[in-house]
Amino acid sequence: MMPAPKPTMTYAEYLAFEERSVEKHELLNGEIFAMAGGTVEHAGLIAGVTHALMGALRDRPCRVFSADLRIRIAVTGLTTYPDVSVVCGQAQLDAEDRCAVVNPTLVVEVLSDSTEAYDRGEKAAHYRHLPSLREYVLVSQRRPRIEVWRRNEAGRWELYEYEGGQRVELASVGCAIAVDDVYRDPLASAPAAS
Repeated sequence: MMPAPKPTMTYAEYLAFEERSVEKHELLNGEIFAMAGGTVEHAGLIAGVTHALMGALRDRPCRVFSADLRIRIAVTGLTTYPDVSVVCGQAQLDAEDRCAVVNPTLVVEVLSDSTEAYDRGEKAAHYRHLPSLREYVLVSQRRPRIEVWRRNEAGRWELYEYEGGQRVELASVGCAIAVDDVYRDPLASAPAAS
């Protein structure tokens, strides 16, 4: 017996569904996938990256966005919510979705056990189809380690790795952020409440 085909949605149906939904969903070729909530560590790292980028980009024509901003990659059929994204210059909105941007300069994903393979593999392949994307940043939850995949002049992607005590060079947005700032956790050394 053949398995039943999975129901698919048009983009308009997806937008209506997302508008009514409490949680966010990724869309890939008409199929929706619920985006799981993150751990305390995941949320803290997203906040650390966001804070560091906002400080570093204060005087540049770039804007940092949270995971509430949709990114649409129409050519591959993926619409998703990266953990952090940066758009430099004017944000270009998708023709069908006025809440989705199509021109991020930099995208950040905080890795988790459940998403690491996808973020490194299939999702990265989708992001590489964005002509505007210059850097794809992966932040480890296991130890202070940040990987930057940078598109070079020939259009090939090169890996740059940074550990604790180092500064992450983000050439796409013309700044650097400290690994230690991203991973700073003032609660780790706070005394326990009684």
